[in-house]
Amino acid sequence: MYTGDTIAAIATALSPAGINIIRISGDKAFSVTSSVFRSARGKNFSDIPSGTVTYGFVEYNGEVIDEVMMLKMAAPHTYTREDVTEIHTHGGILVTKRVLEAILAAGARLAESGEFTKRAFLNGRIDLSQAEAVMDIIGSGSDLARKNSMRQLRGDLRAVIDDIREKILQETAYIEAALDDPEHISLDGFIDALCPVVDSVLARLTDLLYSFETGKIIRDGLNVVIAGRPNAGKSSLLNALLKEERAIVTSVAGTTRDTISESLDIGGLILNLTDTAGIRRSDDLVESIGIDRARKAANEAQLILYLIDTPLGITEEDNENLKSFAGKRVILIYNKDDLVVTKDTAENNGSLKLSPDASGFSQVRISALTGDGIEELKAMIKNMFLAGSLESGHDILITNVRHAEHIREAINSLELVRSGIREGVQEDLLSIDLIDAYKALGMITGEEYRDDLADKIFSSFCMGK
Repeated sequence: MYTGDTIAAIATALSPAGINIIRISGDKAFSVTSSVFRSARGKNFSDIPSGTVTYGFVEYNGEVIDEVMMLKMAAPHTYTREDVTEIHTHGGILVTKRVLEAILAAGARLAESGEFTKRAFLNGRIDLSQAEAVMDIIGSGSDLARKNSMRQLRGDLRAVIDDIREKILQETAYIEAALDDPEHISLDGFIDALCPVVDSVLARLTDLLYSFETGKIIRDGLNVVIAGRPNAGKSSLLNALLKEERAIVTSVAGTTRDTISESLDIGGLILNLTDTAGIRRSDDLVESIGIDRARKAANEAQLILYLIDTPLGITEEDNENLKSFAGKRVILIYNKDDLVVTKDTAENNGSLKLSPDASGFSQVRISALTGDGIEELKAMIKNMFLAGSLESGHDILITNVRHAEHIREAINSLELVRSGIREGVQEDLLSIDLIDAYKALGMITGEEYRDDLADKIFSSFCMGK
């Protein structure tokens, strides 16, 4: 059990609101609270049951500061597993600060960033991955991100990691036991039994690591660039997706001179959209700067929505642009479909043939003006990046760079075990790499951790959390 001084902090945003909450945690949480809180019905603080809310007042230097509600929670059934109280004040900035001032004067210390959650970790209520999930929930930008963070918070990731670590530990322990007591424990046939275990663990870790790309997209959103020649309808597409007039649209080619960024939620997937200047050859200095920014944004994007002006057809510049996007994920969008009499592709409208470099790109026909095809485009984007099983709520996704790095370390160590087996390496040397994999995975949950790592993680939290 971690024991330290009693801490306090404002747990809500310090702004005018209906209520603000001040949280207090530690061995002296009750005595600190009782010295500033007075029950409206004259109850002694010690007689107030745990898990109840009591109406009363906060007093400081003989002055009633605010009319409040006080929540009392006794250890160990609290967030930090310490005695905890919360004082719910009126949501004014000044009054909240004055109440906090009274609490600090009564013996509490101002909490550091993330110190409440750090105490929950140190006291064994949550592991390190669950602590990180707390901030992920707070920062969730979509329902899919929230659901995945909740799975991590309830311990789904820890359960998988613990199961894998247990398998590694069993094999390591057997080797150590056999080396300590060779007369009673034999290593004959051990390697044959070890191989399928290592292969199975490697497969599970590889699947977890493979999920990182999708998990990171769910957590941070998908960076999408809308590109194409001038007047292809890029700004119109941005407005159609957002269902608002965000970008200026005119019939004059080259209206957009700089990038415009907005975010959009399509069924739980956040699109970080960037509208760009039309990509073409230009001698105009300002337009050229915008075109350079458009190319840079496209190179850094996870998805490019490339618009073709369907009535005009595919041009030489289109093919040059598409060739430069080789190796990127691209959806080729035939826009202004409402202006085309037939549903033939642009290749039959007297234009150039589509470059072979774009033959593998997904394609869709839309009208940004009328909205036709927009929902089909959204569905195409979602299906391209999210498997349908994600919405079932059962898959474990890695969303944290730190977790991915430690899984990669564990995979590398187990690959050394596998190559060592092929080369006939002695069991005692194999156990070294097994232990390295075990420790790398322990860094995810905090079973193995460094103080500087914990400090770094919790320093990113808000003060009241």
